[in-house]
Amino acid sequence: MPSELMQALSREKIVAIIRGISAKSGDATAKALADGGIVFLEVTLNTDGALDMISRFREEYTGRLRIGAGTVLDLGQAKEAIAAGAEYIISPNLDEEVIYHGVEQGVEVWPGTMTPTEIVRAYKAGASAVKVFPMGSLGINYLKEIRAPLNHIPMVATGGVNLQNINTVLDAGAIAVGLGGNLVDKQLVTDGKFEELQKLARAFVNEVQGAKAV
Repeated sequence: MPSELMQALSREKIVAIIRGISAKSGDATAKALADGGIVFLEVTLNTDGALDMISRFREEYTGRLRIGAGTVLDLGQAKEAIAAGAEYIISPNLDEEVIYHGVEQGVEVWPGTMTPTEIVRAYKAGASAVKVFPMGSLGINYLKEIRAPLNHIPMVATGGVNLQNINTVLDAGAIAVGLGGNLVDKQLVTDGKFEELQKLARAFVNEVQGAKAV
């Protein structure tokens, strides 16, 4: 039986990725995304003040946002992220130690994988889902092909996903998608256009939830 977090992920289908924005605009960004209907928010550790943001968002958005840490490259970073309150850990790479530690701490780990061998290794090590990356370069046909033999392993497609192709990616078999700059638009953040960011988030959420049909 998938965990409650995994059930939520398959329902929400979008992980918004905060990367490289200033610490002072973090709160307004999180609020705009939450108000736009985003539930899963990943803060990458290569963002200034990432650990503080993770702790703050966890506290502030209890019951609204599921906060995770991204770009977690090794065990040391995983420990820091979990101590800060990350509910899940996402990496661009596969490091079994990170998975074992997450499992031990009751925190989901979704490592970065590309090849079928990596995907199976990650799953065997205890990852509840894998991030297939870089999707923008691999392409949707790649996802379709690896889903055929590996359709029992939940995959989060990250890289190159936009408003035009998001449903195609989900239809190809991804449980969810990771959205960085195409959703968390750095220019909008820098210009303080948080209402536009909220609208953009809402457009993505509506696109995957089929709200247009309502």
